[in-house]
Amino acid sequence: MATAKDLLRNRTMGEVFSVGPDASVQEALNLLGEHNVGALLVMELDGKVNGILSERDIVRKVALQGKSADLTRVREIMTGKVYYVEESQTVEECMALMNEKNIRHLPVYEKGILLGLISVRDVLRAVISEQQILLTHLEKYIRGG
Repeated sequence: MATAKDLLRNRTMGEVFSVGPDASVQEALNLLGEHNVGALLVMELDGKVNGILSERDIVRKVALQGKSADLTRVREIMTGKVYYVEESQTVEECMALMNEKNIRHLPVYEKGILLGLISVRDVLRAVISEQQILLTHLEKYIRGG
């Protein structure tokens, strides 16, 4: 059974893109585009996670409300409640939490240290991969090979 840490192995471990709470939403947009990611952790200089900012937050809380990305601060629109998983939690547990809380990104921690950020896409890829392996084994069993 794959774990959250296994999902991070498919990415660059330790590579977490973040933005400060006092940065402008435009600065956050630039980072999202530069790194081709859908969310940034909102972190203080000491590394404390204050929230998470997603493209969805920006669309719903800035663009649709006619606010300026240059004048709006990240802290004004970020999601303050950040759900997370421990590195040993299974892909199924990650998927269940994402589904239950209707979220698309989860920070992964190991003994209090932030390892990275996984997305619903990472989880979906892992589930599909596991299902394909299971199907291959079942086909071999049915064929008697």
